[in-house]
Amino acid sequence: MIKPLGKRVVIKVAETEQTTKSGFVLPSSAKEKEQFGEIIEVGPEIVAEDNVAVGDQVFFKNYSGTEVEFDGVEYLIIEHKDLLAKIEK
Repeated sequence: MIKPLGKRVVIKVAETEQTTKSGFVLPSSAKEKEQFGEIIEVGPEIVAEDNVAVGDQVFFKNYSGTEVEFDGVEYLIIEHKDLLAKIEK
């Protein structure tokens, strides 16, 4: 697994299919990446006061972080300051 350094988190970005009104499915390459996902790992400098943990669903800034691929899965490594909101159920 990827373990981020500092005050960063690893996010598995949510993938949603988008279908046009006429029924065509748009591939992910034809649209912008989603701006939300699930936190998979947190860095060692993330503390309880940062209010994020593994398993949290979060929104993050557009065009932030670094995309990486590990074991055939794409992840986003992002700084804590670029997280915008947590989705609470």
